[in-house]
Amino acid sequence: MPTAIAVTSADMALPAQDERTLPAVVLQDLDRQPLDQSLAAMQTLVDQHGHLIVLCSRAAPAAVARRLHIVRSLLESDRIAVFRPALPPLGLAVLARQLRQLASCDLGPGVLASAGRLLTHYLHAGAVLNSVTRLDHVPVGLRTHAKSWVPGSQFGVIAHPEPRLVRIGPEATLPGPEFGSWMLVARGQLQTDWITTALAPAWNVLGLREAPLPAESARWWGTGRLTEFCTYLPDLSVLYQLVTSVRRHTCHWCGIDVIGDRCVFCCATPPVHENPAPAG
Repeated sequence: MPTAIAVTSADMALPAQDERTLPAVVLQDLDRQPLDQSLAAMQTLVDQHGHLIVLCSRAAPAAVARRLHIVRSLLESDRIAVFRPALPPLGLAVLARQLRQLASCDLGPGVLASAGRLLTHYLHAGAVLNSVTRLDHVPVGLRTHAKSWVPGSQFGVIAHPEPRLVRIGPEATLPGPEFGSWMLVARGQLQTDWITTALAPAWNVLGLREAPLPAESARWWGTGRLTEFCTYLPDLSVLYQLVTSVRRHTCHWCGIDVIGDRCVFCCATPPVHENPAPAG
């Protein structure tokens, strides 16, 4: 069985992008179920799939993240990876789907888990907000805070890869991807057409799709009056080429193949070998 890709709520499991996209494992209500139930479910997944990669939003309840780490610790398993990148919820859902696409390929679990860190660099995730007074994930100046009290104000915000914020107006613009990508839009309680009529054309997106707004988005952005968006690479062949073009190495601690400088399963980094002092 291929490596399992898990999310912590059903609305983070986006519909399949193609016929090869594997279904997501949904770890629903982790913070509400008995611990022994969580342990049994995780052990079954590991037994069935060999390895499990869990993507958990930083906006998820603290009890969910705590339960994940407790279960991993009690099972004493280095075959469970908990990945919590600094992405808004919709961006994390997109990343989870990309890993579900790649899980159908001939990639080892360590490479697949490491691919999550690589692919975040190709996501542009943001939102249109009616207020930035409770926005904690993007730096907001005092003047912008003051403008957010003006009735009818809307703000375009990029949270990843580089935080940016503008007040929406005729000349408003945000830096976008320098490569062809698709855009996913999730509408909340804010009515806006700026994303589809201004931002998407400015970014030369190749296509646009819509999805329900994740429940955790309001907590992440500090308001329920928002519309969230994320650009991404949809094609499996492109994703596979990106991942396989990176040099692999074997984790010195758990022995699996990985890419990048950190094993997502055991969290080990390559050992530092100091150069011997010259003979004097």
